[in-house]
Amino acid sequence: MPDRLPPLTALRAFDAAARHMSFAKAAEELHVTPAALSFQIKSLEEHLGTQVFRRLNRAVELTEAGRAMAPGMADGFQTLAAAWRAAERTLDNETLTVTAGPAFTAKWLAPRLYEFAQAHPEIELRFSATLKLVDLTRDGIDVAIRFGTGTDEGVYSYPLPADEWVCPVMTPEMAARFPTPDSLRDATLIFDDSIAFLKPPANWDTWFRMMGIDFAPKAGPRFSQADHAIDAALAGVGVALGRRSVVIKDLDDGRLVAPFPNALDTGVRFRFLCNKGAEMRPQIVAFRDWILTEIAKTEHITDRMIRKPSSDFQPE
Repeated sequence: MPDRLPPLTALRAFDAAARHMSFAKAAEELHVTPAALSFQIKSLEEHLGTQVFRRLNRAVELTEAGRAMAPGMADGFQTLAAAWRAAERTLDNETLTVTAGPAFTAKWLAPRLYEFAQAHPEIELRFSATLKLVDLTRDGIDVAIRFGTGTDEGVYSYPLPADEWVCPVMTPEMAARFPTPDSLRDATLIFDDSIAFLKPPANWDTWFRMMGIDFAPKAGPRFSQADHAIDAALAGVGVALGRRSVVIKDLDDGRLVAPFPNALDTGVRFRFLCNKGAEMRPQIVAFRDWILTEIAKTEHITDRMIRKPSSDFQPE
């Protein structure tokens, strides 16, 4: 069987017909006549040496050869389309599509975006708040901000200069009710299960061990998203073990306080990711520089924390 591929127009005709299972609908999608599409399918079959469609009375169905070819053909055209869109994005200096986790988007990015918009009115920001893994090229993403210990092979990765620590945060009113670390035994403690993946753990058990308090709390409201846990703390439900990125603005604005500045360093941080070669595109440079400037504005809060690695306080 020859290795030479049939013409791209024939492959494209097959892909459309296989998706629609209709020559008429495929012809409409490709803006050709049904006769022209049928001719392309026929030329592909001659090239292959067998039929790829079985022509029925008022329908078509794939033959064994057609079924073998259809999935890979669909993937191939999706890849081509993604590559074309990626090339088009290199010419677009006015739009920036960013993905970040829901908590980081809600608590860090969203409250600050007005300032970015004021400084860069020429850039239209689009956000996808998700934790799912993305393909920067295929999914049309310019920048991904990710938290954790993952590897970033094949992309430009810039570690953001802000270690992620956790410490107890609460409203000023609640801080007056619980003036010492030991008094937190009697407080409603809020659990943020979004950081349960951290190894070693940076949780309430670890924080109390750091403080020399023999207490391993189990009861209390649990949240799968960090921003929901902090919203509960803001509402006065209880005391949350807050992550720096999620609580820093509320601490800076005084809505929350950290009366015990003993913080656990998690050992992980956020990374700023984009495709290699895209890191010098004007809007990506502007967005990265803006993030770095915003991080610097709250360094004074981090500087007053007494930070120790969570790894120092794990049970033997």
